[in-house]
Amino acid sequence: MEANTRSTGRLPAAFLTPGSSSFMDFLSEHQPELLPGKRQLPPVQGVIEAPHGTTIVAVTFPGGVVLAGDRRATMGNVIAQRDIEKVFPADEYSAVGIAGTAGLAVEMVKLFQLELEHFEKVEGAQLSLEGKANRLSTMIRSNLGMAMQGLAVVPLFAGYDVDREKGRIFSYDVTGGRSEEQNYAATGSGSIFARGAMKKLFRDDLSEEQATTLVVQALYDAADDDSATGGPDVARRIYPIVTVITEDGFRRLTDEESSDIARSILERRLEQPDGPRAALL
Repeated sequence: MEANTRSTGRLPAAFLTPGSSSFMDFLSEHQPELLPGKRQLPPVQGVIEAPHGTTIVAVTFPGGVVLAGDRRATMGNVIAQRDIEKVFPADEYSAVGIAGTAGLAVEMVKLFQLELEHFEKVEGAQLSLEGKANRLSTMIRSNLGMAMQGLAVVPLFAGYDVDREKGRIFSYDVTGGRSEEQNYAATGSGSIFARGAMKKLFRDDLSEEQATTLVVQALYDAADDDSATGGPDVARRIYPIVTVITEDGFRRLTDEESSDIARSILERRLEQPDGPRAALL
């Protein structure tokens, strides 16, 4: 919604009317056509071809949670983009990793960020982590019509719960159904392989460094078996996006940190191509 202030110098009445602390509710009431789920798609034959994000993984450790994603987007059997970003901060203590239709997913994340910021400004306090997870569930549910046409968005949400003082992970289905995952989770085309790797490598006493190594290892294993998941690309210097969320807030690992982890995994694989993967931790 645009505020035309050139003619009268006043904001439209919609901006001055008290209402809900939800920005989505505000748009639904005053300009619903701006919401992604309210748009009318033209009739199409078959599935719409659009870039899709693939594998996202998350793992908890004492003191926080790690959320990471590979960098590949595919369109059918074509690599649409090699360096797409799929993990975004939602606010100071939470993050979202996107899988599914890339364009709609990024738009949904931006709307989610605005939703949390709007609530904090109106209420003067942050939503609880549970409340944030519920808001994201509502957004996904509103996209069900597009999901039925092949434009699905299935994110992974993770954050540090300041009330419980621990990291938590939430996964979703295309209908907006929400589930809290214990210890680790994965979504996207390579999630089966990534989950298998994390199942073998996870421990309750992981350090932050070990947790970041684990998620990169899981993405490496997913890329090994899933063509839609991109592994570390040393030649192009493209490495997974790895984020850490603790009581100190959201932090994204630098390219140098991510490359160091990826290179250490690659070097050990060259030394022991058939050796035990658990040795990496």
